[in-house]
Amino acid sequence: MFELTLALLVVLFLIYKLLLIVPMREVAVVERLGKFRATLQPGFHFLIPFVDRVAYRHDTREEVLDVPPQSCISKDNTQLAVDGLVYLKVMDGQLASYGIEDYRMAAVNLAQTTMRSEIGKLTLSETFSEREKLNESIVREIDKASDPWGIKVLRYEIKNITPSHHVIHTLEKQMEAERRKRAEITLASAEKAAMINLSEGERQEAINISEGQKQKRINEAKGTAQEIAIVARAQAQGMAMVAQALAAKGGTDAMNMQLKEQFIDQLGKVLEKADVSVVPAELAKLEGFFAGMGEVTRAAKGGQQ
Repeated sequence: MFELTLALLVVLFLIYKLLLIVPMREVAVVERLGKFRATLQPGFHFLIPFVDRVAYRHDTREEVLDVPPQSCISKDNTQLAVDGLVYLKVMDGQLASYGIEDYRMAAVNLAQTTMRSEIGKLTLSETFSEREKLNESIVREIDKASDPWGIKVLRYEIKNITPSHHVIHTLEKQMEAERRKRAEITLASAEKAAMINLSEGERQEAINISEGQKQKRINEAKGTAQEIAIVARAQAQGMAMVAQALAAKGGTDAMNMQLKEQFIDQLGKVLEKADVSVVPAELAKLEGFFAGMGEVTRAAKGGQQ
């Protein structure tokens, strides 16, 4: 019974050594008597027991390796601490097994040295603004150096770029000064615009006032001219009517009578308002005065004719 059990265990062990199942996400590197024989792809394979053995297994999925922070010096002599992530994939199991001892550690170290070299070509401000180009440069350099290792570097991403505390303090002061400068420029621009608007308003106000005064004088002049013209026309019409009345029969006598009545009326008003009463010495001469006025009226009438 013991011999049967032992024989069964030996058979199972031989079957285990004979059969090999490679998962979908792996490749297996097989050696025969210590020498590379083949790279087995995912699937079912047969091995010669005690002759063939699986020396290496490699994951064919994309791997993400963390690149530790390291100190870098930029082109303008600024100290930075930079870390990142490198994405790679095993493309050739044989080269990944025999081309280098540990391709993961080698890829991380190569990423660090390449990153230091690339950051040394850029200033501090360029490291922040040109991050995309920096990633592309690092990927290109790492992929070129890692080609004999049977791996493919897909991309590199910088996680953090951290300047030293002294540099951060200096940058904060610079940013504060820049903000203060922009605020002063904005305030000066606002004051300039306000002064321009005020002067434009005063100028427009002065123009409007002068235009109003000009229009006022024009209107007053037109009104005065129209008034003078109306008065002149009225006087001309009155004189024409007087002349026509004097030319009619009895016009001279009516004129004399009108003048006498006006004289007497005005004389009465003068006597009422005057402090000193002035009365002609010879009232008999009043009739002679009116007679003289009649002669003057007739003479005026003759001159018009």
